[in-house]
Amino acid sequence: MTQIPSHATLRRWRRRLADEREEAKVYRDLASRRTGEERDILLRLAVAEERHAAHWEGLLGPEAGTVRRGSGRLRLLAFLARRFGSVFVLALAQRAETRSPYPSDADATPAMAADERIHEEVVRGLAARGRARVSGTFRAAVFGANDGLVSNLALVLGVIGGGASSAGVVLTGLAGLLAGALSMGAGEFVSVRSQRELLAASAPDVRDADSVLRRLDVNANELALVLRARGVAADEAARRAAETLSSENPAANLPRDGDAGAGHDVVGSSVGAAVSSFCFFASGAAIPVVPFLAGLPEIPALVTAGVLVGLALMLTGATVGVLSGGPPLRRALRQLAIGLGAAGVTYCLGLLFGTATG
Repeated sequence: MTQIPSHATLRRWRRRLADEREEAKVYRDLASRRTGEERDILLRLAVAEERHAAHWEGLLGPEAGTVRRGSGRLRLLAFLARRFGSVFVLALAQRAETRSPYPSDADATPAMAADERIHEEVVRGLAARGRARVSGTFRAAVFGANDGLVSNLALVLGVIGGGASSAGVVLTGLAGLLAGALSMGAGEFVSVRSQRELLAASAPDVRDADSVLRRLDVNANELALVLRARGVAADEAARRAAETLSSENPAANLPRDGDAGAGHDVVGSSVGAAVSSFCFFASGAAIPVVPFLAGLPEIPALVTAGVLVGLALMLTGATVGVLSGGPPLRRALRQLAIGLGAAGVTYCLGLLFGTATG
């Protein structure tokens, strides 16, 4: 005799069905904004989620009822996928896959639980591609905003602790904003440009490769030394070099150093990093000064600045958490503690020096 599922079980099955349909929709929406291999991978993920949905439909049978909506988290993910299709959505999808309930759900098959575990790694790989494309500019943006928030709040608190007037606080804050933004922008430009030049110096020089390779002594096989210098084992280097020299077009088959090209993508543009760093530092550094520019009395302005900076620090921390696939709340609280801790130390130093010189 077949046991009739309870109402709680039916609700859980319906919820699983709705979530699987929503996840399939997320992957199809992401695929619509991709081309080539990434599009194919995302569509295959959607098919897998639809296969899982069919499992729950089979269990529910006529009890499936009308199509329900997925969880609020998945609906938000679907909305973001339709509107943006960015690396942030993939990072959120990665976290969604890590929270799969199937390992502990007796009604899910072992294959479904294994699928979700593999899906997590597939999405992690796709998200890694996106992270690599934006990491240079994103790193400059996050560091710039965070440095602007912390350094200018610390600067403002320091001069307040030292007894500066509101006019002095505004002047100090604006000077810190401009000096810091220019310094950050120039520093990022030099840093990224230098790193790209180092990568370019390490990339293989393939000029005149065709004529040089055709004149090489096949028996001596000096090309193997190039591969060995780049970390390839001697036997493997000899084999690959022999294959290259025996081909009809040796230059076309010349082994390339893929890491150097990938490195340029990871580092990003020096101008983009500089502009991003300048703008985000300036926007972050402006927040502690705005309440004083608005003419608020010192204590309300100080409290308002602290609250605004705290919220902004948590936002940058949560953003890093989402992009890195980590817990956003934990990253937000960590960023808040570090930023306010640094500002608090500066305020205490300001009080100390203000008392000493008073």
